[in-house]
Amino acid sequence: MKAFPTTIENCTTYGKEGMDLRDYFASKIIAGFLANNKTDYYKNSPELMVKLAYEMADLMMKERSK
Repeated sequence: MKAFPTTIENCTTYGKEGMDLRDYFASKIIAGFLANNKTDYYKNSPELMVKLAYEMADLMMKERSK
């Protein structure tokens, strides 16, 4: 599923272009981590920050499919 599907008329790639919704969710979560000055994920372990962001994004995708 795409976050920003293409809406070009008569285009065979309709709905196939754009950022994956999972990646969009993860990017928003990472932005929240970075905006929270009480969170040291980005300083101590960027790998942990990304792992947690995608775990949360996966939960969002699962909830969305209900």
